[in-house]
Amino acid sequence: MSTFAEIVLARARDSKTGLRFGDRSWSWAQVVAEGTRRAGLLRRLGARHVGVLLENVPDYVFWIVAAALEGAVVVGINPTRRGAGLARDIRHTDCDLLVTEERLAGLLDGIDHGVPVLDVDGDLDLRDEELPSRVPDADRTLLLLFSSGSTGAPKAVICSNGRLGVLAESLAARTELTRDSVSYLCMPLFHGNSAMMNLAPAMHVGSTVVLARKFSASGFARDVHRYGVTFVNYVGRTLSYVLAQPERAEDRDSALRLAVGTEASPVEAERFAERFGCRVSEGYGMSEGVLRINRTPAAPPGSLGLPVGGADVRVLRQDTGTECAPAEFDESGVLVNAEEAVGQIVAIGGAAAFEGYYNNPEAQAERVRGDDFWTGDLAYRDADGFFYFAGRTADWLRVDGENFAAASVERVLQRWDPVEAVAVYPVPDPTTGDQVMAALQLRSDFDPDAFAAFLAEQPDLGTKWLPRFVRITPELPTTASNKTARTPLRQAAWRTDDPVYFRQGPTPSYHRLTPERREAWERGFASAGRTGAAPRGETGDSFSHN
Repeated sequence: MSTFAEIVLARARDSKTGLRFGDRSWSWAQVVAEGTRRAGLLRRLGARHVGVLLENVPDYVFWIVAAALEGAVVVGINPTRRGAGLARDIRHTDCDLLVTEERLAGLLDGIDHGVPVLDVDGDLDLRDEELPSRVPDADRTLLLLFSSGSTGAPKAVICSNGRLGVLAESLAARTELTRDSVSYLCMPLFHGNSAMMNLAPAMHVGSTVVLARKFSASGFARDVHRYGVTFVNYVGRTLSYVLAQPERAEDRDSALRLAVGTEASPVEAERFAERFGCRVSEGYGMSEGVLRINRTPAAPPGSLGLPVGGADVRVLRQDTGTECAPAEFDESGVLVNAEEAVGQIVAIGGAAAFEGYYNNPEAQAERVRGDDFWTGDLAYRDADGFFYFAGRTADWLRVDGENFAAASVERVLQRWDPVEAVAVYPVPDPTTGDQVMAALQLRSDFDPDAFAAFLAEQPDLGTKWLPRFVRITPELPTTASNKTARTPLRQAAWRTDDPVYFRQGPTPSYHRLTPERREAWERGFASAGRTGAAPRGETGDSFSHN
């Protein structure tokens, strides 16, 4: 089994261009040399847990290489975190050194993190060093990668030197990288997707990595053409952002051959593939590792595919742990047995492959149940065994006694031409259960009558799926990895400064939620004795009624 450190050493004399950033480039041999110098600095400082607060700059790669060779740990610090949350991440992971850059150093001002700081734009006292005579053991922790935090507080996922080495080999095949490939790394390196799906496999095969400081929708096509990019990894709404940009005449003749990622809608994937003359390969994976689900040639439209390597992955009921029934669809493709079919994705016997969350036994207990690994993600499976993503466990709705997944409603709403992005989530009903709320990011003004007409024409829109509230927002909130952040949407519900439209009756007919209509709706919470269940709103305001 190769460790990532062994992969690094294999590139130590490789003169092929390994890294490009702007107008600068480094051979793989130079990348390893820069990492070796930083490994020496870590040794002199006695630092073991290095918090890296950087955007996607070459130094980030150098510090990962350094940690792999020295047996240290790189903690990916999210630069979109602020204040107490940022300080918590640093302290939680026991950082004894922070590495940052001048443009981000101000984020550390006035917060109680208690750690020495190195600025990579200053003098780091780097010295030439010899390559190590032996590499760290495979089980030595190499990375602590915080989860995206789309549904709660981020958790630090442990990734060992051995696991990243294994992933580098297996994902080189998944990404179809060869020596001649040029990969575009624009997703943040502090998140597992870029480290595992791009940097590590590229280093394994010795291809070229083009770093983008951070993702830019307007700069994406420009960089693809400038550098002759052949591969890109993505997460969340990345493709949607790119597609919202004006098309270039040269896009269809790009060198791009493959985009691999997760959570793009089938419509977005098809449009992106057509625009850049490439393939888009959706799948399911997580920073925690354990399992992957990839599409196959026989996979039905909209499905995730099948577990990789024939792994025993099932959909289990969250309350009893029993296996859910196969999904049943009507003639229009509507899932008709959501309550029996939707459950949590579980890797049977997969707990041993999970390296754990750092310093977080509560979160670990949610994932590990005996020998099995519970992902926290919802899905259903058809009679042929193909998986369909149904959202996170927090995206499960119960309306009028019927359970269904937010992702099923989103798939329908994404078909409406004006929709650029959509998020569906539960908001509280005054009496019991949930109501459906949809936040829409549109390419044009919202026409409630046109939206109602569209909904009425959708044969696969479940009778309980009609949004009660529709929020029109200029931009959906996202995590740093471009996943939609639903937590602030749920917390705000209809109490937002964005325009909100309301459906009063059973048919799709929408009217602006005026203060009077909102007041009438909210009185229902007080009447039912459920004032505490009502949302507090974006500014944390509360309400009460006599």
